[in-house]
Amino acid sequence: MNEFISIISHPSVCSFLQFLIILPLAAGILLFLVPEKFITVKGILALIVSLLTGYLTLSLFSSSVQMAVLDGIIGKSCILLFGSNLLQGADRYFTFTIDNLSKLIALFISIFAVLILIYSLVYIKSGRVKNYYAWFLITIGCSYGAVLSDNLLLFLTFWGILGITLYKLIPGRDEESSATAKKTLILIGASDSIMIIGIALIWRLTGSLSIDSVNLPTDNILSVTAFLALLVGSFTKAGAFPFHSWVPDYAKDAPASSSALLPASLDKLLGIYFLARMTMDIFIPGDGIRLLLLTIGVITIISAVMMALIQHNYKRLLGFSTVSQVGYMILGFGLGSMIGVAAGLFHMINNALYKNGLMLSAGCVEYRTNEENFDELGGLSKAMPVTFFAALIFAISISGVPPLNGFASKWMIYQGIIDFGYGSGVANKLWVVWLGLAVLGSALTLATYIKFIGGIFLGRRKPALEKVREVPVMMWIPLAILALFCVGFGVFATNFVVPKLFMPVTGEFQFLGFWNSSFVSLLVIISLVLGIILYLALNLKKFRREDSFIGGEKIQAETSYATPEFYKTITEFRLFSWIYRKAEEKWFDIYDLSKKFVLWLSHLFSEAHTGVLPGYIIWVFAGLIIMLLIMI
Repeated sequence: MNEFISIISHPSVCSFLQFLIILPLAAGILLFLVPEKFITVKGILALIVSLLTGYLTLSLFSSSVQMAVLDGIIGKSCILLFGSNLLQGADRYFTFTIDNLSKLIALFISIFAVLILIYSLVYIKSGRVKNYYAWFLITIGCSYGAVLSDNLLLFLTFWGILGITLYKLIPGRDEESSATAKKTLILIGASDSIMIIGIALIWRLTGSLSIDSVNLPTDNILSVTAFLALLVGSFTKAGAFPFHSWVPDYAKDAPASSSALLPASLDKLLGIYFLARMTMDIFIPGDGIRLLLLTIGVITIISAVMMALIQHNYKRLLGFSTVSQVGYMILGFGLGSMIGVAAGLFHMINNALYKNGLMLSAGCVEYRTNEENFDELGGLSKAMPVTFFAALIFAISISGVPPLNGFASKWMIYQGIIDFGYGSGVANKLWVVWLGLAVLGSALTLATYIKFIGGIFLGRRKPALEKVREVPVMMWIPLAILALFCVGFGVFATNFVVPKLFMPVTGEFQFLGFWNSSFVSLLVIISLVLGIILYLALNLKKFRREDSFIGGEKIQAETSYATPEFYKTITEFRLFSWIYRKAEEKWFDIYDLSKKFVLWLSHLFSEAHTGVLPGYIIWVFAGLIIMLLIMI
């Protein structure tokens, strides 16, 4: 206890590392011992632990500590806990990095953890997810461990455990949710296995596993293979094409708090964080790699948002939209410039803010209505005003409408693409393509969230929803805080947020053209005030509303136009109809394709088992010949 008090009053670097990682892990393990009937107590304890680690990350972020690598005597002292070396002989692998990037990510991990835990105190009921708070704290501890690790094997250890917590935070209440949990675990686990190949190649090429000391040019087959192997892990965790298919399923079947914590927040932070490490520290990407990143970025944006447009389940819509936003982050890092990298990081944080809010808003609607389809909803704006207003801010933010934060980061990406066009490479010459598809993706995102807001909150309220009321205060407080973040990060983007949070990571740069977020915000406020004055001056609020009256009967309920039906026409276009049909057949689902291939291969080998001895002898000799060829 005295050691903890000394950390709060006189924190050291090693103390930060010990308590940021060990405290939530230890608390999570201890919570397994507390019976589920005390779930509220478990939630409060988890919140206290998250507040303590949040205080430490805030202190770390505000400090001037910059630590490249911990090794030798310093490294050994950092794995001493209460005077005992818990990992004798393994201390050389326990090296950590504390720089502006890791401090930034750790800070936002804490922010999201606290807000989601406040929400979960009401949302998570006993039995909804077994040992929810225990797995939650283990997730937080491993997230800190991943962003602070310098050794790639240590990083992969924390990274891999997060795949297990992702699996455990979705309840297997039915066959569909169980299948989603299995799919998620297999995809994440397979990508982690591929990452091992990349790490082994890095060791082969450099003799080092330190993220800080490795700087490989992608100019040979081995380094490119290592980059691609690690890229698979980054893209699968973040949910980028073509490793994205677990995200919409997870968003649909998992509790809203689990979706907000992992696919919407921490998995994006960690996946893109590792992409940042790869492109800024571990590798020196060449023109071919940049072309690959930009291509995957725009494919992710367009393909996912087109799928989001036609969804009838609003949680699945949010899942596809989450995937689409990852494409903008990949675009930023594909550009490679300081403004591009800063824009990618800024959009990563912005996406986590408004997507977290949207997932929690969806959870509020589900909590009160027990419905997940647009067809069963509508007209909830008056019944749930706080949820509606917060969801509206999040929807406007993700659609890239000024002056909110989504516009600020997307505008920086557009500026970075224009600046990228001055280069001479193949990818540079295609800058118009990258810019056009990025802008198109933003327009389609706006259309998606018109459907989301209109289908849930606008229109006529169905009779079954007449008794719906606003959620408890503990559920809407996190929404309000996240909405304030979205507004503040947009209004003060150029004057405070980017210079203070992101330029320390990327280096200072100049914004292109004339753009000042505060001035743009002022213009928007003036236009809104003028609109309100005109509304009041022209007395437009005096109008009569009546139901449709046809043939002597009021049939408004029967003649109202369902929101999803308007978007159904997209699937009727000839080209789109073919693509959507193939998507329903899972042609673009790498998990389903891999499963079919494995089953086909298994069937092929099963046919080789004829039960005839000479046939088995032939297989044995064939195997020996292959082994000899490999060894030679």
